Amino acid sequence: MNLSYDALKYSYPSRRSVIYGKKGMVATTQPLAAQAGLSIMKKGGNAVDAAIATAICMVVLEPNNCGIGGDAFALVWVKDKLYGLNASGMAPMAINADEIRAKYGTAIPKQGWASVTVPGIPSAWVELSKKFGKLPFKSLFEPAIEYAKNGFPVAPVTAKLWGDYYKKYSASFNEECLMNWFTTFGIDGRAPKPGETMYLRDHAKTLEELAETDCESIYRGRLAEVIDEFSRKTGGYIRKEDLAAYHPEWVEPISIDYKGYTVSEMPPNGHGLTALLALKILSGFDFKCRDCTDTYHKQIEAMKLAFSDAQKYVTDPRYMTVTVDQLLSDEYTSRRRSLICDKALKPEAGDPRCGGTIYLCAADGEGNMVSYIQSNYIGFGSGVVVPGTGISFQCRGAGFSLDPNHDNYLVPGKRPYHTIIPGFLSRDGKAVGPFGVMGGFMQPQGHVQMVMNTVDFHMNPQEALDAPRWQWQGGMKIEVERSFPTAETEQLLRMGHDMVVPTENVFFGRGQIIWRDDNGVLCGATEPRSDGTVAVW
Repeated sequence: MNLSYDALKYSYPSRRSVIYGKKGMVATTQPLAAQAGLSIMKKGGNAVDAAIATAICMVVLEPNNCGIGGDAFALVWVKDKLYGLNASGMAPMAINADEIRAKYGTAIPKQGWASVTVPGIPSAWVELSKKFGKLPFKSLFEPAIEYAKNGFPVAPVTAKLWGDYYKKYSASFNEECLMNWFTTFGIDGRAPKPGETMYLRDHAKTLEELAETDCESIYRGRLAEVIDEFSRKTGGYIRKEDLAAYHPEWVEPISIDYKGYTVSEMPPNGHGLTALLALKILSGFDFKCRDCTDTYHKQIEAMKLAFSDAQKYVTDPRYMTVTVDQLLSDEYTSRRRSLICDKALKPEAGDPRCGGTIYLCAADGEGNMVSYIQSNYIGFGSGVVVPGTGISFQCRGAGFSLDPNHDNYLVPGKRPYHTIIPGFLSRDGKAVGPFGVMGGFMQPQGHVQMVMNTVDFHMNPQEALDAPRWQWQGGMKIEVERSFPTAETEQLLRMGHDMVVPTENVFFGRGQIIWRDDNGVLCGATEPRSDGTVAVW
């Protein structure tokens, strides 16, 4: 493979260098969490133990991106095999699409009970530990409980986003179920400032209970009863029976070959399929340079085509009217590729039947690697916080459609279209490593850019993350970072793309990468657009 040696040429200014290690590595957006994960490895844990401990810390250290009431997905490489874990929740059995449509119109609101689905994050922690962990599950909670109980300094980017949401919620929250958010996440009527110590003692108590019960309390114990009571009292739909019936699911990852490398993603209901479909369309082109108009144009057009298909078809696989194999078939992707011309086109779905999130990755000296992601969906999620518990619920149900003819139509007990996707790269049956880019609908777009930066343009991990990004926003609108080449922006505009340069870069995703070379050396990188770090041993 020799990825970390072939790609040492820097053509972009970088804030950071790649990080090398041998015994262990954890990369995420929060330095305290990454160090906590690495400390678990030094105590005898493996990459899976480290990933779990890091993830638990993140619901405390970055609650604006993930919470105890959110969802998770994981790709785990152990003994030369890749495993997938889907820990996303279903719509409550008491919810009714007709009722929601009558109350809210054509879209499910992101804030309030209507968008709350069964939480999957705690189940992911315990399931990963049972199948692959080495250390006692309870011990993995210790760093997070320490931070929650005794306080932690809030990181700069986290504080900025936290403050933005505090202002937004102060102006819009008026339901009883939303008022506990301010009690849980505020300090004297405001958000915490950068470097200010924040205490989340309700989180600490709940994490202690989850540790003692192997997370059974939130699904089939005391916390489930508390959630049920609060939901009934404040007009919610989730019940203890929904929680009791929930279990995460081990699934087979989906993959494509991209120019000699195997790119793997989670199958639907996640939209990792979007990245694979775009890459498969792009695999038919030969790209000579990264920063040229032709490359950007083809990437954008392939992404628009892939997203159009994903948004039409991706949902709980039990309800999909097409298959993954149909969408990724050579025949279909060839037909989609043929639509790309020298002008920007309005994206439309084809018919293959005719032929707020945190990401982390971890690796250890034994060869185990983890690509893990967990999320509230948008910011702090639904805004619903169960009093005295710190349990803040995601708003993933807002991803459902209220159109009865849509594959992703809201149905009780159904998983919605999901934006969070961990990625994994391998070659010739050997792991190259985990990668991911968090950030809503930016995620598959980030995956495509990371893979192409690595495979087509021979960048090392840090260079691949530092490079300027673009993002399709729907229709003909393309946002680019301020560092994006000006000449290419102007040329893309002439080709029919509606080019926009926003004032901030926080919306272009936040990624992490760990590659392993043939000698077992780990090469890691973290996102320059966040507070991230690579903890290494």
